[in-house]
Amino acid sequence: MQATVKWVDGAMFLAESGSGHTVLMDGPPDHGGRNLAVRPMEMILMGLGGCASFDIVSILKKSRQKVTDCRVELSAERAEGTPSPFTKIHLHFVVTGQALKPSQVERAVNLSATKYCSASIMLEAAGVALSHDFEVVEFEP
Repeated sequence: MQATVKWVDGAMFLAESGSGHTVLMDGPPDHGGRNLAVRPMEMILMGLGGCASFDIVSILKKSRQKVTDCRVELSAERAEGTPSPFTKIHLHFVVTGQALKPSQVERAVNLSATKYCSASIMLEAAGVALSHDFEVVEFEP
């Protein structure tokens, strides 16, 4: 996996993934940015959410669960001062589907957290306290 990040101006950077996709990052005004794009630490948090959600949907589909939507709400705490790495992150999954079994959703969340989500495992190894919970919502057409 590869990526390139190029400085644009101020605190704005353009990142390009090895697969050819680009994303703009910017900083807050008090750090030379114009607040026109996502911040780099927000990208890490969103990447964690994407990685875990991908796992959960995949696991549930393989378990023949009828998933219609999956959303994760992430909340994070960071250390004071500089640097200010994440210290705690909570992931709350809202999984919607038809007759979903809560035990299957719980299993998928646990497997993602402990076995499959590389971002989650990497952050925990770095000392970030991760916690997870979920709710199941019945799909209403």
